[in-house]
Amino acid sequence: MTTSLDSHSEQIIEVTLDDARGDRLDHALATAVPDYSRMQWQRLIQEKRVTLNGRITTKASLRLNGGERVTAVIPPVVETGLVAEDIPLDVRYEDEDILVVNKPAGMVTHPSQPNEQGTLVNAILYHYPDLEGIGGERRPGIVHRLDKHTSGLLIIARNDRALWFMQDQFKKRTIGKRYLALVEGQIQPPAALIDAPIGRDPNNRKKMAVIPPNVSAMSRRARTRYETVTRYDNFTLVACAPLTGRTHQIRVHLAYVGYPIVCDHIYGRRKKS
Repeated sequence: MTTSLDSHSEQIIEVTLDDARGDRLDHALATAVPDYSRMQWQRLIQEKRVTLNGRITTKASLRLNGGERVTAVIPPVVETGLVAEDIPLDVRYEDEDILVVNKPAGMVTHPSQPNEQGTLVNAILYHYPDLEGIGGERRPGIVHRLDKHTSGLLIIARNDRALWFMQDQFKKRTIGKRYLALVEGQIQPPAALIDAPIGRDPNNRKKMAVIPPNVSAMSRRARTRYETVTRYDNFTLVACAPLTGRTHQIRVHLAYVGYPIVCDHIYGRRKKS
């Protein structure tokens, strides 16, 4: 294999896949050149930056015969422009591949207008500056996210292979998510599966709502399972497991069945308790 090493200019990688008979192109490349993840190779192939035996290929799933010559043009590293900020991080677990960070309520996961600073990403870049190039220029190492007003554990990948692996686990739903929510009222039934499609609220584009597919083509199936943990006089603590991943899913579903999350300023009741 030959390669140029200047990350600020295009890199040329040339490799012969001698032992790749029957393997997928993207998997074979990730094995032969482990500095780049399978996800990165898929992106490079889609961008027509990879040639196979001298011809451009756009099929990452192509099965190989073995012995193919591959040339890849790697684009230069893009400066992110993200600001590293000295914000405390509550790290609950750490090894060479991942971090598990407890995100506090009120903190945005990654920068976006109007929250360009003070985010979890800004904090991560201060404490772990080597993660800047992992997973995309705006989300270094971020495997998944939590809403601004939700606290909880987030997995941060420390290399591209870990990022691809963890994202694949979320996609296959071999990693489960569980949330605790304090809702208004004595929820009934004590446990249930809410199966109600969610789409953009036609009356307020900043909100989501339960909308039948025949009303909006953008409505998508959403399923949330909940069970009661503790009952109080006017509230119930419930454990929720989203089986799909729609925006504001748990908040929308609990409000839809009549038990909104306490102090939810978007989907909660407009009255003092």
